[in-house]
Amino acid sequence: MEQQQRRTIVTGALLLSNIMAGMDGTIVNTALPAITSDLHGLQYMGWIIATFLLGMAVATPLWSKLGEHKGNKQAYITATTMFLIGAIFQGLAPNILWFIIARTVMGIGAGGMNTIPFIVFAELYQNLKKRAQVLGIASACFGTASIIGPLLGGWIVDALSWHWVFYVNVPIALVAITIVSLFYKNVKKQAAGKPVDYLGASLLVVSLVMILVAVQLIGSASGIMIAALIIIGLLLLAWMAKVDSKAADPIVPSRLFKNRELVVDFLLFVIIWGSFIAFVTYIPMWAQGILGLSALLGGMTQIPGAVTNFIGSELVPILQDRWGKYWIVTCGAASIFIAYLGLMVGGQGSPFWLILLMGAFEGFGVGLVFNILQINVQTDAELRDVPIATSLGYLLRILSQTLMSAVYGVILNQELFRGVQTHQGITMRMLNQLSNAKTAGSLPQSRLPLMRTILYNGYQNIIVAAVILIVVALVVVISLGWKNHLRRVNG
Repeated sequence: MEQQQRRTIVTGALLLSNIMAGMDGTIVNTALPAITSDLHGLQYMGWIIATFLLGMAVATPLWSKLGEHKGNKQAYITATTMFLIGAIFQGLAPNILWFIIARTVMGIGAGGMNTIPFIVFAELYQNLKKRAQVLGIASACFGTASIIGPLLGGWIVDALSWHWVFYVNVPIALVAITIVSLFYKNVKKQAAGKPVDYLGASLLVVSLVMILVAVQLIGSASGIMIAALIIIGLLLLAWMAKVDSKAADPIVPSRLFKNRELVVDFLLFVIIWGSFIAFVTYIPMWAQGILGLSALLGGMTQIPGAVTNFIGSELVPILQDRWGKYWIVTCGAASIFIAYLGLMVGGQGSPFWLILLMGAFEGFGVGLVFNILQINVQTDAELRDVPIATSLGYLLRILSQTLMSAVYGVILNQELFRGVQTHQGITMRMLNQLSNAKTAGSLPQSRLPLMRTILYNGYQNIIVAAVILIVVALVVVISLGWKNHLRRVNG
């Protein structure tokens, strides 16, 4: 078989990972009410989501190291197998503890299943234009699967049972594992023969666990406890940096943070991903809670963004030779800013068509930003650091989304509590019912306008916080883009 055919087949198999990743989050969210009801685990709902993110975050840098020592083929197969095992045991779960443990295993597997493909794409596609095209297709697969997830999940729960939401991953994962096993050949292992940095890896895992647990406890635990966990986590990270400075093959090489261009790439990923997560999380809830639309229509708010995400990703190969990376990121960040600005101008009375239009702006911006920054993380890093730089960029995005999701949750809760305290006769339970179109019909009609105003005030404050982040990103990229322009003109 020709090398070109092998490359195409392997690329197709790796894209299945994007489909599984995109589908898992949305399909599981659809099934959560049935799962928590059946397993009597409503009070553990936050941990169902948090343990998956936790497992994915702490394992991400370790998978790239496994790829360097044992080969990306072995790393991908092992990670996807863990994802598969976690999915099967979630479907078999007889109680909530079993389910959460299996979800954690699935998250650990997802950390490698989602990042190793991007490392392999850098290896398979040396031509940056072709790599950008593949990244655009990967982004489109993720977005399309995210749209299909709620529809498929709803049908599975209604027609079969929630258990099959997890079993649907089994054939896809088996196909991906089989194809990679047969058609992908490892390149030379970069870290073969070097001792594994076990102490650095352990410190990284424990420190990230402490920091992420602290983030998840914001709003539900004491400030002293949260601060203590964060401080201990940061101290362990500092210890890891000291250990890694002397290690033969450090888990996170300190030289990455001496690379100015790479640090800027990481910083932009953190800021922009922390901002746009507010849109994809709360706009479907906006459609249901404020406009009173169905869950299906709420899910449809994500469709324009998925389409324009693909368009933005596919434009990058055309633009990257004509514009500098900072101007492409500027265009993407400006598009996300327009999405938020449109909602702020439209206010509580924003019609459904405006939400769909702003979703298109958001998706287009994310598509531009992700593609160009993903390419630049890999080109700005030294060749030997491409795997760890790729996985570190992914880790930082997860951490940013996790942190800001917790912050946005606190912002919303504060506004809801304020509304409940200010207006007698309105309770948190009523506001919870308002956010679900099915239960909103049982609420007193005379109270609906006031409750929607309270909910809107919370969403508005979240948008303001997200806008502040995107403005910071714009200031950074515009100033850097202008400096590069002046350097070229004067040089």
